[in-house]
Amino acid sequence: MNCNTKHLVAALGLGLFAVLAQAQTTPTGLWKTIDDETKKEKSLIRITESGGVFTGKLEKLLDPATKPDAVCEKCTDDRKDKPLLGMTLVKGVRQSESDKERWDGGEILDPNNGKVYKVRLTPGEGGKTLAVRGYIGAPLLGRTQTWLRVE
Repeated sequence: MNCNTKHLVAALGLGLFAVLAQAQTTPTGLWKTIDDETKKEKSLIRITESGGVFTGKLEKLLDPATKPDAVCEKCTDDRKDKPLLGMTLVKGVRQSESDKERWDGGEILDPNNGKVYKVRLTPGEGGKTLAVRGYIGAPLLGRTQTWLRVE
């Protein structure tokens, strides 16, 4: 291999590494939710991105106390009495313009009480965790759950 080929191979390798690292530090992926009060595993949420907007859907219920055919009885919007499985819980989230390591501007539904909160998503530990902060008004007035990356 000549010198130029070695440089090209090294550059491609570094480029691929950078793309993989970036992919893991976004909210995109499958996440295991952990109840911040009981510490029990609750569900799997898949967050996808389309046109710079992130959406999260409930993909699987993990809590044996939750019926597989459970509906959102306490929801007050178009999700009222709809099945939890497949329901969009996170919507309208975009990468923050002021902090490129944070995603916000959207909302999150708590199906346990039917309330919709503003949301902030912050990946941590190289993309292995996701701090999900739901709040009313300012981020100081809310609570945070730590979700764990499944894939």
